[in-house]
Formats: sequence, C-alpha cells, structure tokens
Amino acid sequence: MSKLQTSRRSFVKQIAVLSTAAFVAPNILSAGNRVDKVNLACIGIGNRGADIITELHKTGLANIVALCDVDMNAPHTQKILEQFPNVPRYKDFRSMFDKMGSSIEAVSIATPDHAHFPATMMAMALGKHVYVEKPLGRTFQECELLLKAANKYPKVVTQMGNQGHSEENYFQFKTWKEAGVIKDVTAITAHMNLPRRWHGWDVNMKSLPAAQTIPDTLDWNEWLSAVSEHNFNKDYVNGQWRCWYDFGMGALGDWGAHILDTAHEFLELGLPHEVTPVKLDGHNPFFFPMSSTLSFKFGARKNMPAVEVKWYDGVNNLPPIPQGYGVSGLDPNIPAPSTGALQPAKLNPGKIIYSKDLTFKGGSHGSPLHIIPEAKAKDMKAGLPEVPKSPSNHFKNFLQACMGKEKTRSPFDIAVPLCQVFNLGVLAQQLNVPLAFDTKTHKITNNKTANALLAGPAPRKGWEQYYKV
Repeated sequence: MSKLQTSRRSFVKQIAVLSTAAFVAPNILSAGNRVDKVNLACIGIGNRGADIITELHKTGLANIVALCDVDMNAPHTQKILEQFPNVPRYKDFRSMFDKMGSSIEAVSIATPDHAHFPATMMAMALGKHVYVEKPLGRTFQECELLLKAANKYPKVVTQMGNQGHSEENYFQFKTWKEAGVIKDVTAITAHMNLPRRWHGWDVNMKSLPAAQTIPDTLDWNEWLSAVSEHNFNKDYVNGQWRCWYDFGMGALGDWGAHILDTAHEFLELGLPHEVTPVKLDGHNPFFFPMSSTLSFKFGARKNMPAVEVKWYDGVNNLPPIPQGYGVSGLDPNIPAPSTGALQPAKLNPGKIIYSKDLTFKGGSHGSPLHIIPEAKAKDMKAGLPEVPKSPSNHFKNFLQACMGKEKTRSPFDIAVPLCQVFNLGVLAQQLNVPLAFDTKTHKITNNKTANALLAGPAPRKGWEQYYKV
C-alpha cells in the first residue's frame, strides 16, 4: 500500500473518532484541564512561516511540538530548525497527523496559497485549532468549504493571519463606526503600488515555464498539494508561487486582507454583486497583470448605502488622491518580505474612505485612520471617542482563544467572506471580463467559464477527500 493510500485510510479512521469527539466534549484546553501552553504544530516553516512561528512562540503560550515543511533542508528553513533542534520533523502534514495527532492541539499553516486548504481541512476535521495565513483559499469554493467546516466543528478555534486585525485600526474602526464617526460610506479606494515579483516578465508568454531539475531537498509532489500536475520550475517556489493564477492570488490576495479587512467587517460589506476589471495592463493567461484596477460593487445593507470599492495595484497605477491628503509615509507596521526590505513607493499601501460628510485615509495592517484634511481632523479631535487598546496581538489572541480566554478577531466567519471578495477579483483579472455575482446563490450569472472557476479544476487524485465536509 502506498504512503498516500495509508495516509488517506488513516485520515478516514481518525476522522471517525476525533471529529465525533469534537461534538461530544470541549477541547481539552478550554475544558480547564490545562491553561499553560498550547501544543502547536507548524506547517510551513520557512520565509513567512518562520516569522509566524517566531511570533507565536514569543507569546510564551505555544509549545512547538512538530515542524512540517516540504523543503525541510532548504536554506530558508534553517532558522526555525536551529531554534527548535529537538522537535520532530515531517515533510508530509498527513504523516505528521498520523504519527502525532494525539499530541497536537493547534496548527499554524503558512504554506503557499494553493496548499492552505487541504492542511486546514484535515486539521479541523481532527479537532485541531487553526491559524492560517491569508488568503485562506485559492478558490471561492475552497473558502466556502472552510466556512462549512468551521460551522461543522464549532469547538475548533480559527484565525486568519492578517495580523493587523488585532491592532489599532481594528479597535478604532469599530469604535468610530459605533459612535457614528464613520457612517454613510459610499466609496473606498484601496491601493498597493509596490513592485511585485512578476513585474518585468514577458506578458507574451505562450506556455508555462519549462521543466527544471527538482532540488534534492524538495518533495515536489507534496508541494503541489491538490493542484494538478506541473513540472518543477524555480519560478514557482519560495514566494514566486504568488505570481501565477495556478498557485497564488497576486497583489490582491496578498495585500487585500491587510487593507480592506476592517472596512469589510464593520461596514458589513459581504459579497459584491458586480466585479469589473477597469484596467489590466499586461494581461495574460498565466500570471497577474503588471497593474490592475478593479471595481467591486456592494449593495445597500441595513441602514447603510451601497458602496463601490476600487482596487489599484502596479507601481505607476496610482489612484486619484483627494485634496488635503497630505504625506504618505512608509508604514512601520508592515513586515519586510522574505526578499528583503520594503521598497519606498510613490504612494504607500492603504485606503481612502469616502463618506457623506467625511473623508478618511489609512495605511495597511493595523495603521489607524486619519480624517482629512488636517484642519477638519483638528476641529473634530476633542469630540472623537476614546479608542481602547488591544489586549493582545493577533498571535496571542489566537492562543488565548485556544485556551478559552478570548475570541479570535479574524475567525473564518469573518475572514472567509473577505477572502471570497478577493477570489472574485482574481477571477475578473484572470478572465478580463466583468462578473455579475448572485450574492444569494453564490453563482456568477453572466459567464459560464467564470462560474466553473469558482470551484476551479478538480483536485489531484488522492486529494479529493479534503473537498468534502
């Protein structure tokens, strides 16, 4: 019997026992049996994964019990391996769960976008709490299934890794919305004009890159996860996966959850009924455009008016700037990418929020909003409500929630609809067509190809079981 067959059989067996237990009894941590540390397994330990593990460990609330990475001996994994030299190591998360399932209480998942879904689904079905990097899934359907799983396993704590959602802007936006400072919003501009890895590539590419020799350290089959067979190429791995429609979600999937998260949650935007590619420079079938302008139209909600969100990416694709905007400085909350320090941009990542009476500007991640122009902000300063400080950062918030002490601020019921906005935006980029979306049936009504791509290609043989809830 192959390793994959064994893992699949073991998966089914474990689900029969452990998923039932998730309904019968609370998680052992929230039951009060232990409140010291959470036994944490880490899937994806290099690059951004290393940063997440470091931050979770820094809280003092995580006991790292397993490390999993498909390229365990690569240079970018060495930092974590050296930090935790005696922790068991795995290349296959399924083997890790088979052998250590009873010792694992939570997992961090920081793999490439296309590999988030299967690991998350298996972990949840086994009753493990999950911290998953953004975006949660590469397709609309993957996100839909993650939300169904979260509802099926209500004892499982979920948190998407958009870390700014536990910082100042989260509490400020919530407070200002409740106090009526932010009201009657009709338009939002979101912008991310930093250089991207695919900028400068040949947009006339006729096929995917040619096959190259697989590095000795890399389990390419496991790296592919549920995605169909692709030949190895260096331009797929180590962050390059974000460039390709087959594996990543481009600038929108990367930055959208750091820029639009609070507006999406507290303005209760939900899903758009229309997504239009206004401008796509360098459009091609394989990787993301050199610059994109996308329009998302959201209907009226409760007592709130309809909203148009416009997304701008590309170095020179700057949005209109309102009078009195002021200076945009580099945001200190933005972590440096794995390729090095952030490069200064002509306009640094952020948003402009237009309401009936006020205009706000803000950066990305946890950056606070500012009323503009400055004279208006000074006039209103004395009357603004006090904003509470965050009791915990995003990593501590997750671990505290695993212990039953807090609720996560970016659980799947909040994070999934946000990610699905980006899923729809990426489809509009990929096909270069406007999309009419039925927010009740979750179907694209004007384009059969786009509607089929909500689910995307069928999972690779041996990975089908993760697509069932």
